[in-house]
Amino acid sequence: MTVTSTDRGVGPLLRAWREQRRVSQLELALRADSSARHISFIETGRSRPSEEMVLRLAEHLDVPVRERNALLLAAGYAPHYPETPLDDPALDAVRQGMERLIQGYEPYPAIVVDAVYNVQAANRGILMLLDGIPGHLLEPPLNAMRLTLHPEGLAPRIRNLREWRGHLLEQMQRQIALHRSEPLRKLYEEVAAYPVPAEDPSEEPAEPVPYFALPLRIEHEGRTLSFISSISTFNTPMDVTVAELAIETLLPADPATVKYLQSLMA
Repeated sequence: MTVTSTDRGVGPLLRAWREQRRVSQLELALRADSSARHISFIETGRSRPSEEMVLRLAEHLDVPVRERNALLLAAGYAPHYPETPLDDPALDAVRQGMERLIQGYEPYPAIVVDAVYNVQAANRGILMLLDGIPGHLLEPPLNAMRLTLHPEGLAPRIRNLREWRGHLLEQMQRQIALHRSEPLRKLYEEVAAYPVPAEDPSEEPAEPVPYFALPLRIEHEGRTLSFISSISTFNTPMDVTVAELAIETLLPADPATVKYLQSLMA
């Protein structure tokens, strides 16, 4: 198959995002205050979109910030969004705010991860759960997915590992489809290949609890703690680094977990 210059331009990229979002040319045109004819011309390379049009179409297609820069480059424009290192003084307010947030959440676990689940910050609740993890898994860059699913990591302690593993892998698949990230795809292939311990037929089922979401049930010092995961991101970020940060907090899912964690802080 011959690949033309049009195949490498912004048009095919925009078309791919539009098709992934299952939006017709007419619907996208209406959203972006344009015409289906103009959208068609852009996608086929017959018309070069302005920088403003590229950003407008990307916004209406909910294209991730990093990929918006890629669209601009493909159209011949400079990237619009900076990618500032998290330790840069320009992001002091962001970094300090996140650290205050997760510390204020103690004794409950909270963590900040980037687009490939590398840990950027964690509170004492998380460190408590990592007690006894082998040193080679704690070497930087610390990766939350690797720590959770590795057979020498938290996996043997997770009482509902098959369910929780399935939830995490599905979450990663959705993000790969959204971001088309090669590093994330490689991480997914790595953790999906980890062996899963056989179920213990002698293990008694957990006492039924009316959970409102799938809980993480994890053993700690002979107790089974239950948590519900909540993930927060920044609203309308203008920097690639900030756009890809996520704050995950683990909400205690039963009174016993609340009582135990509060006793550790007493």
